[in-house]
Amino acid sequence: MTSTNFDAARATYQKIAANISKIMRGQDAATRHLLAALAAGGHVLLEDFPGTGKTTLAKALAKSIDARFKRIQFTPDLLPSDILGVSIFSQRDQKFHFHEGPVFTDILLADEINRASPRTQSALLEAMGEAQVSVEGERRNLSELFFVIATENPVEFRGTYPLPEAQMDRFAMQFTLGYVSAAEEVAILTAQEHNHPIDELKPAATLADVIALKRAVENIRISEELKRYAVDIVAATRTATGVQLGASPRASIALMKTAQAEALFDGFDFVVPEQIQKLAVPVIAHRVVLEPQARFSGITARGVVEDIVKKLKVPA
Repeated sequence: MTSTNFDAARATYQKIAANISKIMRGQDAATRHLLAALAAGGHVLLEDFPGTGKTTLAKALAKSIDARFKRIQFTPDLLPSDILGVSIFSQRDQKFHFHEGPVFTDILLADEINRASPRTQSALLEAMGEAQVSVEGERRNLSELFFVIATENPVEFRGTYPLPEAQMDRFAMQFTLGYVSAAEEVAILTAQEHNHPIDELKPAATLADVIALKRAVENIRISEELKRYAVDIVAATRTATGVQLGASPRASIALMKTAQAEALFDGFDFVVPEQIQKLAVPVIAHRVVLEPQARFSGITARGVVEDIVKKLKVPA
């Protein structure tokens, strides 16, 4: 991988980020996390209160890339076949024909994913883990880009189901958007006085550009010491006080790959410890299951990961 390829890949990131910033004011950190997961080949879970811009962020990304985009609104009556597709019998030729579901796309928005039943949520497990689906005994491959952005409201909201641990583990990152400052909120009102600016958004990159960005990220160097550092952070969650279920090796892989993406965004061709430290919470915390007593005593998964990062010795 030449420096020209790295520069082109970083330029792709910058163009997409700048395009999204036209719509998402005051959300540069969230945009960076989203694009790091995309470039690392992972998936993203956005958990926040209604109206904070989760769906808008997903749509802004989709509109910034000249790629296929589908949206599934998750509801309690949604079925797995509504996601994966179904075979329908044709009277014309007396044969069954498979009709692809919305999962056959490049970017998939799974909106309010925790409003569907666990059975329906699990329809995405194979797709997110292996970029393929098995329908009626036949394996069908998904897009090379296939990227899921799922949104959910906090679990204590009415009409929601908690996501299974296996589902949570499929997301490379989980983060929130939060509320923007008063000045930025006024700017949002001004921008939407007549119509929504997302309607005017044009693609800033092609599908080929994004695939090249993913290839460049794979070629970012990471030392054996930093790989061990990432593994040590993840492994420490398995023995931490108050933790019932620690993070899996999938978390270590996601931490390495997203750190490679962040390094590229920062203009490096190698990973530094700060990138791993910065990503530890959004990559690991959502995979950690706390014991009930620990939750009641105020311990949080985020706090557990932050404490581990503070205590672990950083490689020289």
